[in-house]
Amino acid sequence: MTAPAGAQAERTGLAWRRTALASAACTLLLLHSAALRHWGLAVLPVLLSAATSALLAGVGASRERALRAAEPVAMPRLLPAVTSLAVTLTATSVIALH
Repeated sequence: MTAPAGAQAERTGLAWRRTALASAACTLLLLHSAALRHWGLAVLPVLLSAATSALLAGVGASRERALRAAEPVAMPRLLPAVTSLAVTLTATSVIALH
């Protein structure tokens, strides 16, 4: 039994959207926490988290589009590294500043 054509692209796109939405939810929680802490340096993790959410949404849309193309296009090698660095920086800022 095989999956219908296009199912892989759809599953990949849905997974990236779920990840971006989870990241956006974390951004809102960090925003609430920063407001309770009277802003200051607590804003930095919020900004990093918002940028990471936008990056994840962009990468996901790009990845899904590439998989749906007639000739699948490979993801640029730098993109996973940049995305991983953004997630790591965000997590580090949350640990250090919250």
